Amino acid sequence: MNDTLQFLQRRNSSPRLIDPAPSAAELEQIFRAALRAPDHAWLRPWRFITIAGQRREDFGLVLERCLRQRNPKADEGALAKARNAPLRAPLLVVVVASLTDHPKVPAIEQRLSAGCAAQALLLAAEASGYSGIWRTGDAAFDRNVMAALGLQENEEIIGMIYLGTRDGTGKALPALDTADFVSNW
Repeated sequence: MNDTLQFLQRRNSSPRLIDPAPSAAELEQIFRAALRAPDHAWLRPWRFITIAGQRREDFGLVLERCLRQRNPKADEGALAKARNAPLRAPLLVVVVASLTDHPKVPAIEQRLSAGCAAQALLLAAEASGYSGIWRTGDAAFDRNVMAALGLQENEEIIGMIYLGTRDGTGKALPALDTADFVSNW
């Protein structure tokens, strides 16, 4: 088996991330890989928002405020979890789907393209020696969170990619049998 296939078969998410995050030069290369996602009609239906440093704390306050709006009865534990969520990694990349009306490319295909860009971003970060995890949750679907990030009405959050250096060793993933997921027609 070649090294690329071996790499792809071993990738897994890392929920515990510490400094360092990718440098600006490394991020440039990571984003270049993400921009190679499948893209019918060259719509480029994705964009990325980075959140690092102090802005992670600011974004935590946004998440807390929006949780209060969604759920006025949220307890202090839930509010603290929302507020501290962006601090779980040194860098967040919000992957945004920018949807366009197009006669041949439905919105679902544009969302899937943005999802492919998110996966390519994760793979490129891992190939660069970093780790990450793709998170969503209620905040990712909250129009108030989207507005705070400057998204337009035609835009949606596909995922919040947390990036950094893996803290500890990777978790063991169960081996999956391809026969359980592949069939012939």
